[in-house]
Amino acid sequence: MNILDGKKLAQKLKDSLKQEVTQLKEQTGKVPCLVNVIVGSDAGSCAYANAQMKTAAYMGIDYELRTLPEDISQEKFSQEIADLNRDSTVNGIMIHKPLPKQIKYGEVADYVDVAKDLEGINVANIGRMILGETKIIPCTPASVMEHLKSTGIQLEGKEVVIVGHSTIVGKPLSLLLLRELATVTVCHIGTSRAGKLIEHIQRADVVVVAVGSAGLIRGEWIKEKAIVIDVGINRVEDRIVGDVDFEGASKKASFITPVPGGVGPVTVVVLMRNGIEAFKMQNNL
Repeated sequence: MNILDGKKLAQKLKDSLKQEVTQLKEQTGKVPCLVNVIVGSDAGSCAYANAQMKTAAYMGIDYELRTLPEDISQEKFSQEIADLNRDSTVNGIMIHKPLPKQIKYGEVADYVDVAKDLEGINVANIGRMILGETKIIPCTPASVMEHLKSTGIQLEGKEVVIVGHSTIVGKPLSLLLLRELATVTVCHIGTSRAGKLIEHIQRADVVVVAVGSAGLIRGEWIKEKAIVIDVGINRVEDRIVGDVDFEGASKKASFITPVPGGVGPVTVVVLMRNGIEAFKMQNNL
């Protein structure tokens, strides 16, 4: 069994992207400028933003954390994003979640200009991803793909089971895997209710779990030598665990990501990579 160390993979990607930022600065006299918009003071959001800030600083990217009041109205929020869209010095925008209940996320996703959408959540960018016409890919699915790439195993023809069909992980990830000619099955609450989740897991060469339910996937369900990517983050008493029973699954898997320290660190770097791609597109590079 091999543990897929997200921190080591993230460092490798950071070093490569840092060189690219240096080259872009030499070529244009500028570096990418990214803005992360947070509403309120959610502790988890602030911690994630700090990780982004450190990564950006290491890579030489300009990064601004813009904090808005918890009680901001939908109209005022949209105005704030519109101002960033118009600001030619800003190359990329991220809207941090969770958002307060008065802000409708379904509308927010399309507030960000297509060219500045760091998370790839604008409807137009989702369409472009389906067609394979954009390099701005949702960060967590892209992180999963980087981990799979690091194993050196070809995905073509492999049975891949994704547990979770969210618009930010499961659905876009299925599209990325289809590009690699994997045979993809997406499981969800309906699969579980039908009593068919276990049988799908048992035949999978690759299992990706992104549900948010601690220990949902038991170790004995995992096929021998399967690859297991755990996207879940759950607080259990005094520790953080994933959606997979790590101890049990690691006895059967050929590769497995830990939680924490797996998918998360690479997700931050992918966000920066998206910012670099946005900068290049805006500067016709």
